[in-house]
Amino acid sequence: MAGFLYRLGRFSFTRRWVVAALWVVALVLLGAGGLALGRSTDPSFSVPGAESQRAADLLSAKFPQVSASGATARIVVEAPAGQTLTSAANLAAVEKLVAEIKTAPQVATVVDPYQAHVVNQTGTIVYIQVAYTVASNSVTDAARAALQNVAADGRKAGLTVEIGGSTLRVAPSSDPTMLIGVLIAAVILFLTLGSLWAAGLPLMVAIFGIGCGLSGIAIATHFVDLTPQTSTLAMMLGLAVAIDYSLFIVSRYRHELMTGREPADAAGRAIASAGSAVLFAGSTVVVALVALLVVGIPILGQIGLAAAFTVAVSVCVALTLLPALLGIAGRLVQPAPGARDAEANGSEKGIVHRWARFITTHRVPVLAAAALSLLVVATPVLGLQLGLPDDSTAAPSSTQYKAYQLLSKGFGPGFNGPLIVVVEAPSGAVAKTAATEAIATIGHLPGVVVATQALYDSTGETALFQVIPASGPSSQATVDLVTAIRNAGQTLRSSTGASLTVTGQTAINIDTASIMGGALIPYLLVVVGLAILLLTLVFHSIVVPVKAALGFVLSLGATLGVVVAVFQWGWLDSLFGVQQTGPIIVLSTIVIIGIVFGLAMDYEVFLVSRMREEYAAGAEAHAAIESGFAHGARVVSAAALIMIGVFGGFVLSGNPLVKEIGFTLAVAVLIDAFVVRMTIVPAVMAIAGDLAWWLPGWLRRVLPSLDIEGGQRHSVTPTPAAAAGTGTLVPEPVEQER
Repeated sequence: MAGFLYRLGRFSFTRRWVVAALWVVALVLLGAGGLALGRSTDPSFSVPGAESQRAADLLSAKFPQVSASGATARIVVEAPAGQTLTSAANLAAVEKLVAEIKTAPQVATVVDPYQAHVVNQTGTIVYIQVAYTVASNSVTDAARAALQNVAADGRKAGLTVEIGGSTLRVAPSSDPTMLIGVLIAAVILFLTLGSLWAAGLPLMVAIFGIGCGLSGIAIATHFVDLTPQTSTLAMMLGLAVAIDYSLFIVSRYRHELMTGREPADAAGRAIASAGSAVLFAGSTVVVALVALLVVGIPILGQIGLAAAFTVAVSVCVALTLLPALLGIAGRLVQPAPGARDAEANGSEKGIVHRWARFITTHRVPVLAAAALSLLVVATPVLGLQLGLPDDSTAAPSSTQYKAYQLLSKGFGPGFNGPLIVVVEAPSGAVAKTAATEAIATIGHLPGVVVATQALYDSTGETALFQVIPASGPSSQATVDLVTAIRNAGQTLRSSTGASLTVTGQTAINIDTASIMGGALIPYLLVVVGLAILLLTLVFHSIVVPVKAALGFVLSLGATLGVVVAVFQWGWLDSLFGVQQTGPIIVLSTIVIIGIVFGLAMDYEVFLVSRMREEYAAGAEAHAAIESGFAHGARVVSAAALIMIGVFGGFVLSGNPLVKEIGFTLAVAVLIDAFVVRMTIVPAVMAIAGDLAWWLPGWLRRVLPSLDIEGGQRHSVTPTPAAAAGTGTLVPEPVEQER
């Protein structure tokens, strides 16, 4: 692999203008395709196999006028203080609003609150239920404007009017706050590389990587429906890894130049060494993201594939366009003369080298302190609650949040998340009997405010009715109620032969959270097993992959502990702009596992490969750790700070999902890079010593050699005694690969 990458790097360097021109053409073509074929995204999602999804599909077929897939709006109206909405003037004002919304674009049905008797007991609050003919992603600006105009007219009449539902939910636009992360990355690149030219190259690579990646995703929207978060998350991850991977390659290229290499040879060697690590690290990220498909939730598969595609493009750009840009820039990428020797040789007087020596000297107490600290920070994860965002988690200043609170005030929180119960029977008579029995049974369940009268389809064989819970949509009491209703459905089937299913947005959210929550542990086991397998292949070691996997679990636990403390418990919420606390968004949690895994393996490979490189060249185990750490830690630290800056910029986003994922990734990188990889990893390696590179002889003979160090002068081979589990490991010289 290293030989191929060496030739690829040298070719890209010497044919720099051809390679650069090809990437420009690719970016232009993909961009044009994205502009021509791109469509709006779809914020809705399905949960194949879930009961609520099956019921929703049945509902769409039998009752298209109340299809669960159509956009909805809920206009909540409150009378002025001291008045009621049953007075002649206020009643006329509300009826005027009903008439006005009926003529709005794309409206299918409007429920008059007085005819439906949805007036609270004091007569001060009513709500107008509006259903649209299209899904929320297809609601036009004119339709949304008409809805807002209705609210404005009601306010002019002296009423309090707020709007909830899915109609006002629009796809998040590009958030300018991400530019803060880019600026932070640019500053760190300049401070690390000491050259504007060198700092600019990773940013250029990132532009091409995310430009091609996002254009490809835009083209995909012409053929499949994608969620609004797909592009945002792909851009977030693609931007970070493109800059990081480029930083590693540029740093290695400059190192080779400062040892006296000819530029083309230095570029080839940089791609063969750092590029090998980039290729492997990028592959782990891609595999972890693609593995989201096994969860079985389309939205996760979309996010995983889109982000994986962007990462893969970023890797290709880093391995080909970057050496071409290095050729174009020439020696302008080199640092100031005073910094060359220290960067080339790794100063033994520097703080990084002193830190490495401190860890290797005090390895046991350092390991114990770091591991114990992470376990303490992870403690809040024991109280983790998973859920999906709704109007209750919207910004307090938004009309959606105000409508949620107003409806809760007038009718109770359950009116914000009614359950839809569907009864299906082989005949109309059975359906009527079953529906009557179901309404009576469910109406007496604890936590039920009311079960409405049944509505039948044209054949009379399918009935539906609403159940209003006493608790809110994201409450555990509502989850328990859905379970109780489904249990009652089993009894109904036994007595009448009719089937009963529960759907509606609340039930769909509950099922989604349950399925995703159930997939967390299996997915975690998959990625941990993948880490052990891949790192065993790369390093031909048992200690390195096991240590990496355990470190990943520690960093993930500590990260989720911090997220629970901030987003669920509200600790320091104002500091991070968290306006509403609540259950952790289940979508972000499972996506985070894949992303954090990939990033953790990045830093593991870049750090440990330099340690192995030194050890393979003949250095004693502890000296190899210190020297390899000194060479790799400076760049890894800069890369981690860049990641934190990029992800931290998304914390300022107004979208709750993007904010939570940005915060989680920034914390994850901080913990994994500086506590796990920079502290625990060298401590464990120092404790293991030569045994860190031990592998049973039979396994060594079976496993292929991936040559992650890029064809160095030595490869690690155990002595017969070490292969048997005793003795030491010694380096065996091999011919250098070209």
